[in-house]
Amino acid sequence: MGQREVWRLMSRFNAFKRTNTILHHLRMSKHTDAAADVILEKKGCAGVITLNRPKFLNALTLNMIRQIYSQLKKWEQDPETFLIIIKGAGGKAFCAGGDIRVISEAEKAKQNIAPVFFREEYMLNNAVGSCQKPYVALIHGITMGGGVGLSVHGQFRVATEKCLFAMPETAIGLFPDVGGGYFLPRLQGKLGYFLALTGFRLKGRDVYRAGIATHFVDSEKLAMLEEDLLALKSPSKENIASVLENYHTESKIDRDKSFMLEEHMDKINSCFSANTVEEIIENLKQDGSSFALEQLKVINKMSPTSLKITLRQLMEGSSKTLQEVLTMEYRLSQACMF
Repeated sequence: MGQREVWRLMSRFNAFKRTNTILHHLRMSKHTDAAADVILEKKGCAGVITLNRPKFLNALTLNMIRQIYSQLKKWEQDPETFLIIIKGAGGKAFCAGGDIRVISEAEKAKQNIAPVFFREEYMLNNAVGSCQKPYVALIHGITMGGGVGLSVHGQFRVATEKCLFAMPETAIGLFPDVGGGYFLPRLQGKLGYFLALTGFRLKGRDVYRAGIATHFVDSEKLAMLEEDLLALKSPSKENIASVLENYHTESKIDRDKSFMLEEHMDKINSCFSANTVEEIIENLKQDGSSFALEQLKVINKMSPTSLKITLRQLMEGSSKTLQEVLTMEYRLSQACMF
């Protein structure tokens, strides 16, 4: 083979190598972008999950769900991991829910990812509820839908004055899923039924007073709280609870205010103690107070089918385990897709 041929072959080989290198970097770049949607880190005694899509209010994608589930299971088995902390990036939201836009676009492209998304999201909700390690959710900012599922089933839920909780699904033709059928009917009186049917928003310390959060912390102390949790040495569940309790006790914002729904709880308990949506509507009409009539107005704007499904979901879920509720909700979710 002549020298010219050798040079030609080497040139082709180098061009091939360069192309491969570029393709490799593109692949890595794509992977890194996807991985950056959720940051999974071991810090001190804890595994830390950071939902990292602040522009999209940390809405959940299937890729994020898979990464969190896989890492949660690993940390659960790791003797060097003593607690798990989950938080949202950006300050505006913990997690505003599942990324419905992605599901919708996939459906338009004839990619039916909804069954997979809901199944794996509910598997993650169950993993949070059954986690063998103390699980601390820092619910700072908007916490709705899928964000509720990532937090409310964990052992500790820390709200701040900027926390905004709601399950608004009856307004979009769905029902309060991600285990809503389990935790909502277990709130005080008929509060959970009221929240589920009306999509009523709770803010700040009221998220704690309603029983959704286990602790309340002033947001300016949130970073310090996290540092103190990470600094613990081989902590027990009691050690973690003690740190959270200290911060909760010292928090000052809205400390002297009563629960915003306190004065309406008797009406909520009586009006929403019914076995049908029609009876609830009739109860609100009969009550006739400005509060009752306001809720009537709200309910009349909701999807009638969603209201009926939701009421039955909560009634059934009140006596089921979380796993049984999530199984029921998966079947409901798929029925609502078609």
